[in-house]
Amino acid sequence: MSKIAPSPIALLIGTRKGAFILRGDKTRRTWKMADGLFIGGVIHHFVMDPRDQRTLLMAASTGHLGPTIFRSMDFGKTWQEAKQPPAFPRAREGEKGLVVHHNFWLSPGHVSEAGVWYAGSSPPGLFRSEDNGETWEGVAGFNANPLRATWVSPDDEAPPGGATLHSIMIDPRDAKHMYLGLSSGGAFESTNQGATWSPLNQGLVSDFLPVPDAPIGHDVHLMRLHPARPDRLYQQNHCGVYRMDRADGVWINIGKNLPKAVSDHSFPIVVHPRDPETAWLFPLDGSFPLGRVSPKGKPATYVTHNAGKTWKRQDQGFPRAHGWFTVKRQALSVDARKPVGVYLGTTGGEIWASRTEGETWTRLATSLPEIYSVEAVAWQR
Repeated sequence: MSKIAPSPIALLIGTRKGAFILRGDKTRRTWKMADGLFIGGVIHHFVMDPRDQRTLLMAASTGHLGPTIFRSMDFGKTWQEAKQPPAFPRAREGEKGLVVHHNFWLSPGHVSEAGVWYAGSSPPGLFRSEDNGETWEGVAGFNANPLRATWVSPDDEAPPGGATLHSIMIDPRDAKHMYLGLSSGGAFESTNQGATWSPLNQGLVSDFLPVPDAPIGHDVHLMRLHPARPDRLYQQNHCGVYRMDRADGVWINIGKNLPKAVSDHSFPIVVHPRDPETAWLFPLDGSFPLGRVSPKGKPATYVTHNAGKTWKRQDQGFPRAHGWFTVKRQALSVDARKPVGVYLGTTGGEIWASRTEGETWTRLATSLPEIYSVEAVAWQR
């Protein structure tokens, strides 16, 4: 029986000044950067549809088009703007309505729903497309929900970049079972494809809330659903790192198991594509005022192989000093190869990669604009 050759890996990179595709060969040793796309536009998220490995979507903000979605059906050779980008309904005369400031998150729909995509915006809104991102409609179960105003933090309490809806995750067993995260607001779950939503925040403790364990109001930085065990969820929160087994329905603080000198404050978290016990973090300085950079200028990822009971530092190849990295929530990614490749992008415009599941790191690119997102994808030539 012949051995199937691994697919080449590409990194889809969204930045403050355009998008880039960094193509790797099958060994992941040689990489080539393609010409920039939409240079000057703010690219919050740049993703591929894993269902066809050809369709690319990009959440962009441009000077004249404003917040929009670009899509390519041929892995970036040609692009079109969405005919009907995500937008809230027009407000009635005399009322203050919601206006999309930027589209922040993109997620492909369930494998059984070809062409379906979801988008999350700032201010928090949930949108759905059924035609590969050409037209978008608001999901009324969230956007028009009478409780939405209580779920979403007021403007004067929102994070510096504005409140966002992100971490849109579809249960691979059931297209109607969905999760999302609000920054700030908390984690939410739907079992009827977004028609209704329920808070999923039991166990979270946020020291900035008047009631630290309140049912809503938490600042979820990122959530991940494990593809091999969909009832296992991980979360990087403003106030810690958490894991949930859905049957229990309670978030368990696994960030407290990090070494005492390491902050459990960060933005990104990623999971191993096959092992539900393995996840990676990139801790940032969580002291006051929040530096949000590598503690003491010594960058490292931390990996757990037992669902957060213990963590291991991984810093080989990173600067030993003066490595003041900041990694945003969408800028840490993994591929599905063996061993797993781990990739990160910094706000200083550097791309780093590990072909050894984080044990050793190599810098692949420098001098890019501020990096917002990195997605590692297997692509077809």
